[in-house]
Amino acid sequence: MFESAEVGHAIPKREYQRHEPKLRQALLEAQYQQLSEAKRPVIVLVNGVDGAGKGETVNLFNEWMDPRHIHTHAFGELTDEERDRPEMWRFWRVLPPRGRIGILFGSWYTDPILARVMGRQKRAKFQRRLELIRRFERMLIAEGAVLLKLWFHLSRKAQAKRLKELSRSKKTAWRISPGDWERFKHYDEFVQICELALRETSNAEAPWHVIEGVDARYRALTAGRLLLAAMKSPTAQQPPAPHAVREGADRQNVLRKLDYSAVLTRSRYDERLLAAQARLSELMRGRAMRRRSLVIVFEGMDAAGKGSTIRRVTRAMDARFYRVIPVAAPTDEERAQPYLWRFWRHIPGHGRCVIFDRSWYGRVLVERVEGFCSEGDWARAYSEINDFEAQLHDAGAIVLKFWLSITPAEQLKRFKERQSTPYKRFKITDEDWRNRKKWPAYERAVCDMVDATSTDRAPWNLIAANDKLHARVQVLEHIAKRVEAEGG
Repeated sequence: MFESAEVGHAIPKREYQRHEPKLRQALLEAQYQQLSEAKRPVIVLVNGVDGAGKGETVNLFNEWMDPRHIHTHAFGELTDEERDRPEMWRFWRVLPPRGRIGILFGSWYTDPILARVMGRQKRAKFQRRLELIRRFERMLIAEGAVLLKLWFHLSRKAQAKRLKELSRSKKTAWRISPGDWERFKHYDEFVQICELALRETSNAEAPWHVIEGVDARYRALTAGRLLLAAMKSPTAQQPPAPHAVREGADRQNVLRKLDYSAVLTRSRYDERLLAAQARLSELMRGRAMRRRSLVIVFEGMDAAGKGSTIRRVTRAMDARFYRVIPVAAPTDEERAQPYLWRFWRHIPGHGRCVIFDRSWYGRVLVERVEGFCSEGDWARAYSEINDFEAQLHDAGAIVLKFWLSITPAEQLKRFKERQSTPYKRFKITDEDWRNRKKWPAYERAVCDMVDATSTDRAPWNLIAANDKLHARVQVLEHIAKRVEAEGG
């Protein structure tokens, strides 16, 4: 893959001066068209060997186009905040919205490659990280992003010459660190690992473009033309995703198998609730939770008691270390990003808890049933959600998912109570009544969701919630049990 970049390409100054103004104009026009249409983001990955012109190219892109609409981010060593979360969290946070250009100077490839080259990572883990990257990029493309991957290359001889030239000048010496020379010692291993990574992550939708970095003019025109082609490329048509759920008689209705007759007396409820809250409070303050985080998801039919249950859970926690995220229809800012972006940005660090009152499962529930997304979108969401939760688990999060289930008769009873109680009327809307008419469709969607996304790392907990007292205690006791088992 790097052989073509070893050939010495050079562009005469006069030729460069003839082409550069036209390219700048075309890039600027394409940028403004992209901005006005706001249909998709362009994500540019800038990677390569030290001294090959990565920084100069990033500066050139910002000079040639309107920098107000370019999101440029350089990634260095992981911060403490980033170490407490999944490795892709730092990249999710800086994804450009639709219509904008995001330039990532150093990207999700940098750390896996360097860790492998410097001997901090075994081959098996390196391969797992490459697979994580492939899944991430497939998701970005499926969400409409244009992904341009640029690799700037120098031969060993050319890199040594370049590093020496930069080091000799007072104006550029600051750009060369001891780490650059240390990595140069591993040039052969670096090239070998990089070529493997590029070959395994280059595909038709997001190919790698290797650019020779010796001649600045050749480098600039080549990178600029590739960016222009990316911005002017037609929107990719994504094939429908395969169904990840079982069809027909093989599918079980897990909701109808729950025991909705379970009840608790008030005295027994008070006793068990207090004990569960005390147990959870002690566990959350324990030393083990300093290395873990807690992500709790609450889903359920309207009026199933999610809000009241969440309040009983939070009473067992220090208010400084938890947040409740109520999830409603996405905002304009959230619609401009990949679907899971709005949830990734709330992921907690170690020692903290985030509770989602409705969650990312909206895509395979309300969006599926109401037709707010395509069948392809919600069908591929199952695997994307499983991948998301696996990353949370692997980064130290304890993921708990609860479906609070009630019968249609119990829901009708609660709807009428809300209508007749002045201080509860805000809880009932015309939309709630309309959704009730689609109960069978929602029930099918829930069963498919449980079937496709209940995993060993993040299993679903189905709670019969016709009796609110019973449901609250069941939830709290289960949270305490999981925290004790995984965090203790």
